[in-house]
Amino acid sequence: MQVGSTAVVTMELERGVVGDLATLTELREAAAERGVPGACGRLVAAARSAGVPVVHCVVEWRHDRRGTTLNTPLTRHLGSMPEQILEGSPAVELIGELGDTTGDLHSVRHHGMAPFHGTDLDPLLRSLGVSHLVVAGVSLNVGVPGLVIGAVDRGFEVTVATDAVAGVPLGYGDAVLANTLSALATLGTVDAIASRWG
Repeated sequence: MQVGSTAVVTMELERGVVGDLATLTELREAAAERGVPGACGRLVAAARSAGVPVVHCVVEWRHDRRGTTLNTPLTRHLGSMPEQILEGSPAVELIGELGDTTGDLHSVRHHGMAPFHGTDLDPLLRSLGVSHLVVAGVSLNVGVPGLVIGAVDRGFEVTVATDAVAGVPLGYGDAVLANTLSALATLGTVDAIASRWG
């Protein structure tokens, strides 16, 4: 995991997902119990110090939902909430634990459940010369596995920061790490990952 070819990619670390404006309170509480916001903050701080680019994958919906297909039970449930992750609203702001994100990059998704399809994430990473992703964020139920699978399908190597991800319930998230993501990615803690960047 060389500094020059690695990027940290976070998944949906928005106020409306795991922050003070979260609508899925179970996920917010699981992330808080696991210490995910703080761990993600430490990870991105270490990356910035080492010159490793940070890319935040976020989801934003229009008020009229145009461009967002509500074709799953989850998206239909979320779509029934008028203030759910609306573009331009405080809900799509990144959580404060990530510190100063002005120098970071962003990839915005308006549809779907994973961040590669139909977004600029792949060309953005390739423009940086990245071949290895360090993944953090939520959730281990849907978004993080989708990110990891999308990455390996496109030829990227992946490391998952195990203390910077969470699912609902927490035990299920641990099972996803142990039984699915361990076959696709290297698993390591934030501290172990950061130590390799010197």
